[in-house]
Amino acid sequence: MAHIYDRVALIGLGLIASSMAHAMRRAGVVGEITGYARSSDTREVAREIGLCDRVCESAAEAATGADLVVLCVPVGAMGAVAADIAGALKPGATVSDVGSVKKAVIEAVAPHIPAGVHFVPAHPLAGTEHSGPRAGFAELFDNRWCLIVPQAGSDRAAVERLEAFWQALGSNTDEMDAEHHDLVLAVTSHAPHLIAYTMVGVADDLRRVTDSEVIKYSAAGFRDFTRIAASDPTMWRDVFLNNKEATLEILGRFTEELFALQRAIRIGDGAHLHAYFTRTRAIRRGIIEAGQDTAAPDFGRVKKA
Repeated sequence: MAHIYDRVALIGLGLIASSMAHAMRRAGVVGEITGYARSSDTREVAREIGLCDRVCESAAEAATGADLVVLCVPVGAMGAVAADIAGALKPGATVSDVGSVKKAVIEAVAPHIPAGVHFVPAHPLAGTEHSGPRAGFAELFDNRWCLIVPQAGSDRAAVERLEAFWQALGSNTDEMDAEHHDLVLAVTSHAPHLIAYTMVGVADDLRRVTDSEVIKYSAAGFRDFTRIAASDPTMWRDVFLNNKEATLEILGRFTEELFALQRAIRIGDGAHLHAYFTRTRAIRRGIIEAGQDTAAPDFGRVKKA
């Protein structure tokens, strides 16, 4: 396949960036991959495993001459990184990101983008609870969605080129405005993560249930909360601080629903509980039918021989 971009710079070399590097190589759509991470240990690991063609000693060095620069750092660090690389960006280049919040990222990054450089925010809806340069794999984005969030007046050719790039990496793509993106993600990702963190925290606080019991008997549903709650703490701190409005709105709705369920349990309203669980079960079926999860037993986990 012909190159979509001759040179791509990855700023931040965690799970998403390392998976992008593997997926770019698999697709053969990029000439050269440069990379930079703030931690010298991370840069060393990236060199050791040959993650990029060149691991650089500064973000600006990695961005120099790149046709696409992707900010793969926690959302709270995006503005500072954009300021760092601004002077190194070549005319006609595209700057994008992988942050799971869009409104705050646009406000932080857009002022640093020079005239003649395209800024096309994006968010691949893919991940695992693992992080770091060794965590990536080429298949991470296969049949997952990448949301592209063009700006008012965005260059259509730059937007379409970025969409073609993500499609080559295995993603389905869709376009969305920033505010709507942040509300959708508050429902599908941000609030569920906060609820998972809370449930794991409650178990930790409940001294009448021992740690060994929590660990031994976790297959009852708690285990799936712990997988979510094992995600990178810096990333998630920044997500909640930068998507306050939408997350608080959804948590408010969640609290109302929780009170209604508490009341149904207290007064023995089985009809309310049954109707509620029937409706929520249908959403699970829809996710499986859309190919976004598997109906295989035990969530498709590979069993040890």
